Amino acid sequence: MNPIESVQTCLTKFADFNGTASRPEYWWFVLTQMLASSVLSVISPLLSYLFCLALLVPSLAAGARRLHETGRTGWWQLLWFVPFFGWIACIVLLALPPRTATRSSPAMG
Repeated sequence: MNPIESVQTCLTKFADFNGTASRPEYWWFVLTQMLASSVLSVISPLLSYLFCLALLVPSLAAGARRLHETGRTGWWQLLWFVPFFGWIACIVLLALPPRTATRSSPAMG
């Protein structure tokens, strides 16, 4: 999946917290969002803030779908509120490979 398809998929499913998101889909979306926010912050910090605010729900939805693919619920994203160690744990969870079909099915909630 290329970056454009990833962003299109995440924005199309902007409020869909069900299903899964592949690693490339999620990380291309995050990278594109970070680059765009950085460019906008050079132009105007307010534009960067509004851009991040506009992509808050799509980011949470993509994160929840990514965690579903690893066999976890989207609620694990609450780790972002724990400084440093929570951030590291969340990044690791989002980077894990998908759960194989031989394991038990993940709770999608």
